Amino acid sequence: MNVFVIGIGLIGGSMVLDIKKHYPEATIYGIDTNEQHLEKAIELGVVDKKATFNDIENADIVIVSIPVDVQLHIIPKVLDAVNDNTLVLDVGSTKEDICLALKEHPKRRNYLATHPIAGTEFSGPTAAHNGLFEKKTNIICEVEKTAFKLQEKALEIFSKLGMRIRYMDPKSHDKHIAYMSHLSHISSFMLGKTVIEKEKNERDIFDMAGSGFASTVRLAKSSPAMWAPIFEQNKTNVIETLDEYINNLQQFKELMKQNDFTEIYNEMESTNHIKQILNGIK
Repeated sequence: MNVFVIGIGLIGGSMVLDIKKHYPEATIYGIDTNEQHLEKAIELGVVDKKATFNDIENADIVIVSIPVDVQLHIIPKVLDAVNDNTLVLDVGSTKEDICLALKEHPKRRNYLATHPIAGTEFSGPTAAHNGLFEKKTNIICEVEKTAFKLQEKALEIFSKLGMRIRYMDPKSHDKHIAYMSHLSHISSFMLGKTVIEKEKNERDIFDMAGSGFASTVRLAKSSPAMWAPIFEQNKTNVIETLDEYINNLQQFKELMKQNDFTEIYNEMESTNHIKQILNGIK
């Protein structure tokens, strides 16, 4: 089995590591515009060989793990090159734009739109590791537009990697993910920005940063090259979530001004219900 991964970072790299574990006969080919990433991936055993787009005609599976703006141009190029039995999937955090871009492509049936909810703040080939997808949700969009035999191939792989599958249309996916992922990244980036601007002494930040601050600002270490295009593609939904979030922050601020700490307590107690929700999906 010839597996090509385009963009060798956390998601793509971890996926091919797990594929190698469950399919020892697989040969993993890497394509990356960053030559150092490619060399490192080979050194770490994430991929077996370098490849170019000219080699994709020999692929059984192509995993596209690149920024969502770039994939709008790359995935059509990949589909142009693959044979009729090749499965092409992406792992991007937005789905509506790419599904619209590929709607009329002659080889649309070869493509599966997926989004594994398994990211961390780390990037590059050194971030890749086995077991990343165990018990993680993988959202699949427009599954009915993918050839059935290729659906089966993908679902077999996802099952071996330990993923839970959720089906969703692209528009709903982008709306929900704006709340569940994109907003938390913006919050983390802006918290980090606020602290850096106010606390000029880096040593003070280091000395006083407790576990709460570290966990809240963790996502601010994420790659801007990946996240700025996500915010651009999901602009409408992200703005809607920001409006609601800012409104809640303003209400909290007003309660503080009014010394209404009883209501602040009530709001926090009500929000504690999130513990039961999150415990239920583990």
